[in-house]
Amino acid sequence: MLGVIILGIVQGIAEFLPISSSAHLIIFRNVFNIGSNITNEIALSFDVALHLGTLLAIIVYFFKDFLNMIIKGLTKGIKDQEGKILYFLILASIPAALAGLLFEDVIEELIRGNLVIIAIALALMGIIIYLVDKSQPEEKEISDLTISDALLIGTSQVFALIPGFSRSGTTIATGRIVNLKRESSAKFSFFLSAPVVFGAVILTLLKSETINIISSNLSIFIVGILVSFIVGILTIKYLLMYLKKHDFKIFMWYRLLLALVVIISLFF
Repeated sequence: MLGVIILGIVQGIAEFLPISSSAHLIIFRNVFNIGSNITNEIALSFDVALHLGTLLAIIVYFFKDFLNMIIKGLTKGIKDQEGKILYFLILASIPAALAGLLFEDVIEELIRGNLVIIAIALALMGIIIYLVDKSQPEEKEISDLTISDALLIGTSQVFALIPGFSRSGTTIATGRIVNLKRESSAKFSFFLSAPVVFGAVILTLLKSETINIISSNLSIFIVGILVSFIVGILTIKYLLMYLKKHDFKIFMWYRLLLALVVIISLFF
């Protein structure tokens, strides 16, 4: 149960920071042996359950924003600024949804357990997000996004299927490429995670073995979801505060350090 709580904390933090939650869950199990007693049959469903916790954190924290988007989107359509964002989120979610349906099983089999690829992805994306952030001006708010901006940010989520790249990392970096302000880029990334994570949760629940896995391990699923939910809300709050005055340098150095730890653990 202690391992479950730690993994819930890791998910709640890493889902929103641009450091890859999926990579952290794999590394904590396979390198640090935390939660390693969770079998492979349970692990994927448990990871999705932890993502459900952070999805609930997004919905609760941004409830008014989502409610306004839905109401304005259904009543006023794309002519309204908030209504427009609703349809942008739907459009931007399509590429990652299609890629997930087509390639999730392949990536699960070939890449999920490959710590070398995960380490490379951690280091590479850390450098990319820092360089992109330093080179691009902060000009746009979310309301200034165009349809091509939203589609580009959404398409970048495809890379997040590979553990280590990070869904938030790729979308925040792409947001900065189209000149979104740091805080706005993170906020749009959080908005965009909701439909993608919701889809992943539904697809997992539709698998015949998932319900049996959950019912047989109900306590760890409940604790994991609850912990990732609480930690997720706190992480959202403090990351948005942090990005008002700081850049992404600290995340680059963290990703490089973690990649180095993974490589050292493999060879020594």
